[in-house]
Amino acid sequence: MTSAAKAETLAHGGALRRVDTLLGNFVEAVAAALVLAEVILLGCATTGRYLLHSPLVWSDEVATILFIWLSMFGSVVALRRGQHMRLTAFVRKLSPAWQKRAEALATVIVSALLAAMVVPTWQHVEERIISLTPVLQISEAWREAAMLVGIVLMLVTAVDRMLRSTTVLRVISSLVFLAIIFAVFQLAAPWFDTIGNYSLLIFFLGIVLCAIVLGVPIGFAFVLATLAYLNFASWVPLSIIPGRMSEGMSPIILLAVPMFVFLGSIIEAAGLAQAMIAFLVSLIGHLRGGLQYVLLGAVYLVSGISGAKAADMAAVVPALFPEMKRRGNRESDLVSLLSASAVMSETIPPSIVLITVGSVTGVSIAALFTAGLLPAFIGMLALCVVVFIQTRDEDTSRARKTDGKTKLKLFLAAIPGLGLPIVIRTAVVEGVATATEVATIGIIYALLVGALFYRQLDWRKIYPMLVDASCLSGSILLVVGAATAMGWALTQSGFSQTLVDLVQGVPGGKIGFLLISALGFVILGSVLEGVPAIVLFGPLLFPVAHFLGVNEVHYAIIAVFAMGFGLFSPPFGVGFYLACAIGRVSPDDVIGKVWPHLLALFGALLLIIFVPWISTGFLSNP
Repeated sequence: MTSAAKAETLAHGGALRRVDTLLGNFVEAVAAALVLAEVILLGCATTGRYLLHSPLVWSDEVATILFIWLSMFGSVVALRRGQHMRLTAFVRKLSPAWQKRAEALATVIVSALLAAMVVPTWQHVEERIISLTPVLQISEAWREAAMLVGIVLMLVTAVDRMLRSTTVLRVISSLVFLAIIFAVFQLAAPWFDTIGNYSLLIFFLGIVLCAIVLGVPIGFAFVLATLAYLNFASWVPLSIIPGRMSEGMSPIILLAVPMFVFLGSIIEAAGLAQAMIAFLVSLIGHLRGGLQYVLLGAVYLVSGISGAKAADMAAVVPALFPEMKRRGNRESDLVSLLSASAVMSETIPPSIVLITVGSVTGVSIAALFTAGLLPAFIGMLALCVVVFIQTRDEDTSRARKTDGKTKLKLFLAAIPGLGLPIVIRTAVVEGVATATEVATIGIIYALLVGALFYRQLDWRKIYPMLVDASCLSGSILLVVGAATAMGWALTQSGFSQTLVDLVQGVPGGKIGFLLISALGFVILGSVLEGVPAIVLFGPLLFPVAHFLGVNEVHYAIIAVFAMGFGLFSPPFGVGFYLACAIGRVSPDDVIGKVWPHLLALFGALLLIIFVPWISTGFLSNP
């Protein structure tokens, strides 16, 4: 940087830098402590209920309160590290000067958005003071205050980054530009009422797209669009946004995300992953695309353990990616396959979305669990075809087929590590632990095995792993919360009823309805995620399917698979960015590689639509 540029830059002195460092250390320490506290709490809850037959009735409530604090402190850590999910492909194509202007504008947008959220969040916390939690009978403000503290800390962080990275002129010009945009939208407010739901295209397509193109993190882009819609095109108070975000980030099942992220780190650091990978490589490592097939199989198996897609990916990546990268696979290719594998496993029980479908529509959850396995297997076969085609020219001349004696030695060495999925699945099947608690059992098992058998675990790495788990979880859960708030705004606009009216009038009878429904659920999955979309549209569309003679289980599988397809499809699919965050690869590098996998899955979706037996063939009364 030239001396002139240094003079222009809003960099601050050494004292403020030290304050920033202390603040960063404090935030990371709290985030790490919250992850550790959740591990201990879930472990105690499982022990008390299963071994001592004395359940801790307050454990879930405390875990939920700590979880929202963990999510927000993790979001602060992610912002400080620049690890929130965002797309920078468009900005990179600009000239260096315009890149700096775009980056400055994106930074100012994030700072202005966080500043605008402070008062509504404070109002939301005040509204929850008089409400008491069911078990502990304490004010819900203790939980909701996490949103306020997190937003204030992110605001401080965003302003600090702005002061360090840009100039006075760029900040002023960005603020002037935003003020002009604000004035234009304020003047257009009556027009938004006139055009009705067409304004949704401006807010939830135009604003989101423009923000993403500028490089604004995905979660912040979603919040920006929701804030703008409620402020300019509705009478709903802005305090509803932090409330809906908290609601989206609070489900106890999502606690599996940081738990499995931490478990994955331990698997890698303790030596379990190395032993398992060595054994798997000895079996199929000499084949073309061998480890890609292992990745698909691993996601298929792990999906039946946690039920949460983000947790599934977080559990698999640390165990497989390091060796796959060492064997010459590109990270972008691996993440594209990871993202696609999460789509094909969306219907594997105990899928949260399947449970939600059964809860809101009355369809048998047991039937949905039975029906979901074969469609997922069809999706896996489709992806195997892509892997086979992509790796057909892979050079395996240096790959040696392992002899039987070596395989046996590697198998014996891998037994403690291979016992982990058995322990986890047994704990779920036997009712020892929930899908959230089971990760804690895995953590304890991995620590013991690592300490007693492999002896590779450096205990000094535990703290950085705890911080990393909070950081990655924060970046993921902020997107989930933002998507929940945006989904609520879409529902309040009347968009759901408009969609139902359109679907009922489609030509082609049953097949036409299924095809249009699948397309609609792909779109919904990309903006709402599976659970909110099902809660909103399941009760409306399932009666239509029943009226047209569509088997409800078949329709549910189509809906869930299609929403998974949308969830992991760029540029709007939240799951795609989650996969990139978990794989620690920029979406820019992956977005061009995922289309062959999505094309194969689209073919699998059509096959599921046209062949109902795939969904209903194993049901006792299809």
